[in-house]
Amino acid sequence: MKLRTYLWISAAVVTPALSVSAAAETGLSQTELAETEVHIANGVPVAAHAPEVDTLAPLTAISASSEITTNELDKAAGEDVQGYAITIPQSDAAQAALAASPQTFELASDAPTAQQVAAAAVVPVAQYSGSGAAPAKREDSYTVLLNQDSFFGFYPSFNGLIPIGDNIDFSFYGIFWTTDGFGTGLGSDLWTEFGAGVAIHTMEGNLVIKPQLGITNGALLSGGVRDDDTELPTGTGGNFADGIVPSLTMNYSDDAFEAEFYGGYYAALRNRNETGSLDFLHTWLNAGAKIGEKFSAGAHYELLSNTRAVDGDDSVVYQWLGPYVQFSTDNGFFARFTAGADIEAGNDGDFYKLTAGFSF
Repeated sequence: MKLRTYLWISAAVVTPALSVSAAAETGLSQTELAETEVHIANGVPVAAHAPEVDTLAPLTAISASSEITTNELDKAAGEDVQGYAITIPQSDAAQAALAASPQTFELASDAPTAQQVAAAAVVPVAQYSGSGAAPAKREDSYTVLLNQDSFFGFYPSFNGLIPIGDNIDFSFYGIFWTTDGFGTGLGSDLWTEFGAGVAIHTMEGNLVIKPQLGITNGALLSGGVRDDDTELPTGTGGNFADGIVPSLTMNYSDDAFEAEFYGGYYAALRNRNETGSLDFLHTWLNAGAKIGEKFSAGAHYELLSNTRAVDGDDSVVYQWLGPYVQFSTDNGFFARFTAGADIEAGNDGDFYKLTAGFSF
């Protein structure tokens, strides 16, 4: 069984004009040297140096310092390379473990020759097969948010992501709407939303597209329990599957820019054609600049519109427009404050909303 293991390190480890042999001297024959190679090179695989591999050897990322040293190099060959290649015989390749520290790594003592190398940066270590490098594995994630704004009141929420493919996650979410006016009063039948969908990662992970489908439970969309005689809401009980919520969220983030779009249509599912039933559209768009790693600022627009109301009027509830600022910490906490004007004709007052969250 063939086994070749490749280790690639940033090109900063060598001067571009440096000419060295492809292999450090190990006291082995050229035949043995050719059997299996651990290449330290340019940060990316070079096709000419990437033979087919039948078995992958597990390696880990290494943090290193600013210089590279090996045993005496054979410069006689005069081969121009972008780095150093340290070779070990095929028979021992599977046992050539890497022992890492913040500044150096070395082949374990059971390798034919111990080589000590320091590199120029934090370096990724990849295992190569005939199909190329294995993609980085995404992990499960979970985000909890505390939200409050001038219309919806206080509404904690959560969102979880579970990878199910190379660029797709299973997504689930929930919102705890706590405003009495969305229930039947005095804290009863509070509106509760739960749903699931997928998150599609594109543009090297900078853009995440997340279509989801949720249900609401309570009385806001359906009107709740009905009187058998009048078919009007009694105001005494809510409904399971009060409404249905198809939605689309798109998040973009890179080193300098961030943006988010959300659009959700809340449609009555129970008592749909009876008095008091309603549908509404909720959507927003925001975008901003990242100023360093822990601060960003931008602009926010948000719309809430009643699009269908049985025995009632369709109307725009609000249109909000204003700036936001966001702060974040290295351990996953963040806070965003947004405020501005309600620009819908006839509306009074300003708007404000605060979100504090933690991702883990």
